[in-house]
Amino acid sequence: MKITILDDYQDIVRQLACYSILNNQNVQILNYTEKNTKLLAQKLNDTNILVLTRERTEVNEELLIMLPNLKLISQTGKVSNHLDLQACTKFKVAVAEGIGSPIAPSELAWALLMNTVRQIPQSIEAMKNGNWQNNVGTGILGKTIGIWGYGKIGQRIAQFAKVFGARVIIWGSEESREKGAKDGFEKADTKEMFFKSADIVTLHLRLNEHTIGIVKETDLMNMKTNSTLINTARAELIEKGALLKSLKKGKPTYAGIDVYESEPIYDKQYELLSIPNVVCTPHLGYVEQNSYELYFGKAFENVINFLSGNPTNIINPEVL
Repeated sequence: MKITILDDYQDIVRQLACYSILNNQNVQILNYTEKNTKLLAQKLNDTNILVLTRERTEVNEELLIMLPNLKLISQTGKVSNHLDLQACTKFKVAVAEGIGSPIAPSELAWALLMNTVRQIPQSIEAMKNGNWQNNVGTGILGKTIGIWGYGKIGQRIAQFAKVFGARVIIWGSEESREKGAKDGFEKADTKEMFFKSADIVTLHLRLNEHTIGIVKETDLMNMKTNSTLINTARAELIEKGALLKSLKKGKPTYAGIDVYESEPIYDKQYELLSIPNVVCTPHLGYVEQNSYELYFGKAFENVINFLSGNPTNIINPEVL
């Protein structure tokens, strides 16, 4: 059977140790994202097994109807809203779910937070241009860090904040807030209070039909002067256009962004890149060596097990 791995931007997958799992298999790797569904279908015409690189390509009915030879989709990490599971089941395509880890994304979120608050990238760039100490950043000690979403990543961020001497307040579902309170952190009584109280707001929500656009422009405008927003979760959590509008009005004053509505971004004129108080990283919360070995290793194991007649981690087993 032919196996296709999508969206390997860096041509890194074949260099992973876990790639040996696919030895002697017929493997095709695409090193770019094809946005045109018809052109993508042509590339995948004879593909039997599709390995997705996280959420970089949307798999919907429009695509699946053009892939009659497709038998299995093996996901790196957990299945999210990029994949229409109902459509996969309709076209009898099995979906194997992978494994996730909060370690790399939480570490990246904290690194981005520190770089944004201390304005480290701006200072590095200035020094390269012959300017010495061009700004004065601020520390974390004594600041209030608001965490929206107290899952595995949010919990790690709270512990990082505690070590750095920050006050932590939690917003999200009642379950999240109660869990945060049990762990010794404060829970916000209202969303308005959450945004008004925090010096730094960091988002750690799952993206689904209930959370798309959940962060409104009015929420951002409730933030303090000299406040910071960190988003390493999903760009679509923020109401469309709201972040740029709010940044131009100075609330929040700073932002650290790792996720975008359309990826990858190659446009040097992309507007967020031109705002001095914004630090942008290219979705590095996902791109990390140990995470890749974990995610792709499990995805490849699911592929081999399927080929061996012993399918594993299938979340729509009725198609088998």
